[in-house]
Amino acid sequence: MEHFVVSARKYRPQTFKDVVGQQAITNTLLNAIENNHLAQALLFTGPRGVGKTTCARILAKMINSDGTEKEDEDFAFNIFELDAASNNSVDDIRSLTDQVRIPPQVGKYKVYIIDEVHMLSQAAFNAFLKTLEEPPKHCIFILATTEKHKIIPTILSRCQIFDFKRITVKDAKEYLKYIAEEQGITAEDDALHIIAQKADGAMRDALSIFDRVVSFSGKNLTRQAVTENLNVLDYETYFTSTDLILENKIPELLLQFNNTLSKGFDGHHYIAGLASHFRDLLVSKTESTIALLEVGDQIKQKYLEQCKKASQQFLLDGIALANECDLKYKTSKNQRLLVELCLMQLASITFDGEKKNNKRFIIPASYFRRKGIAPIPVNKPELEPKKVEQAPVPQEKVLEKVSVSGKAEVIEKFQVKEPPKIELKQETKRKSGLSLSSIKAKKEHQLKQIEVVLDEKELPKEDFTEKELIAHWNTFTEKTQKQGKHNLASILAIDTPKVKGTTIHLEFPNETNKVELERQQYDLMGYLRKSLNNFDINLSITVNEQVSKKYAYTTREKFEKLKEKNASIETLRKTFDLDL
Repeated sequence: MEHFVVSARKYRPQTFKDVVGQQAITNTLLNAIENNHLAQALLFTGPRGVGKTTCARILAKMINSDGTEKEDEDFAFNIFELDAASNNSVDDIRSLTDQVRIPPQVGKYKVYIIDEVHMLSQAAFNAFLKTLEEPPKHCIFILATTEKHKIIPTILSRCQIFDFKRITVKDAKEYLKYIAEEQGITAEDDALHIIAQKADGAMRDALSIFDRVVSFSGKNLTRQAVTENLNVLDYETYFTSTDLILENKIPELLLQFNNTLSKGFDGHHYIAGLASHFRDLLVSKTESTIALLEVGDQIKQKYLEQCKKASQQFLLDGIALANECDLKYKTSKNQRLLVELCLMQLASITFDGEKKNNKRFIIPASYFRRKGIAPIPVNKPELEPKKVEQAPVPQEKVLEKVSVSGKAEVIEKFQVKEPPKIELKQETKRKSGLSLSSIKAKKEHQLKQIEVVLDEKELPKEDFTEKELIAHWNTFTEKTQKQGKHNLASILAIDTPKVKGTTIHLEFPNETNKVELERQQYDLMGYLRKSLNNFDINLSITVNEQVSKKYAYTTREKFEKLKEKNASIETLRKTFDLDL
């Protein structure tokens, strides 16, 4: 049986040109070597599997190459790899500093590659400082780590730092495609894309997953084989879920979620993936952001088709609901119910039912459509401009005596009468929106909106039971409590409502509770009428003075209540001379 070499070792890059996704760093190192501008202490930092150790080995070979060596020359005597995870003591560093003084036997430089350097102890770091700052001319240190923040600042300041980035999905997929061609494997583009996504930016992980999936499916690598082997939810699951949500098919949606759970997938994984799917649909709606869609060409076409069915507002609401479910999942006691409730809410976003846009309307718009009531267009009549007749100027007859040739005569004269002065009333001051009168007027207006909207024949009057009423009553009480209206919530909890016909009867111990509830009843009645779909509901409150005697308010009343239950309380008070 031939020895199998994993792809991560078999296809490890031998030159800087073969390194995937780190062009900026490899170009910098190549220019530094060509211009003899290479630092004597380098720090390679970044996530796992992105090429830190590989670049260190390539660099060590290149600086010792002069063109006369063999092709398979690896300069093993000049390259020293030290694992700081197991050699992290002061003695190990002292042994290293002693070896540094000896010049190389072959080549020009001795290169020390210290992997996982953040694992060195504090004392080992301090022992290494002087050698790292002023090493011999023939020595170069290359430190590699995944956790730069654990290295002390005095080490960082002595090194030239290179930050390796995660390998993009596109670069990882292209490299996997090259390896598949090298091995004679037929691979679907979407299958390679899923492997690259699962690797999360690490090329070594991508190659390990590739080997595993090839062992499972052979020379033909399909998307279905990859999803089955990696336990990844297929794109089709989310496309189907979204179609069911848009069509408001809640039963089918819950059955599909149950089928997903039966395959061994986690509900948290499912809802997080659904949120990402909505995000991808939102990205697909704008041509300029399609580049942010990291999927294969076939799947991209499906996204472009499905995004036309969903509105932008639906996708935003869907992302918000799915994200909220994602945040609450770990703390929920019934996680399956939480996800199912979220799915039902998602399927209700586009549901054209009575609850849509219903906050300020007593009768929903869908009710008019069911009744066949359509708006009648009204043409505004053209009004002819009225002829303004000029009012006659008022005149007043005045008798005036004049003397004509020595004789007194009376002459009639007419003079214009001045119009009466109109006294302008002083404009009333505007009332503040926080005044008691404005609040009262607002409440009365809202009450009128509840009481009279349409003809009684058009209002829904569905039957309801007392049990249904109490359930909605308790829901409204809890909602009021959460809104901070503690006084109203406590009043609603005093008595259990009783129903006779469509009248809700309550009995309170005092007049104060009655007045307070009547003052704030418009919210309650509006909620109950809409919830029970019956607009004949009204409220009747009576005051029972005998009930008020059952409630103990003062300290003395509370003590008397306790004394009725246990007469020994009085003996206890007298024995210890207690005061109330």
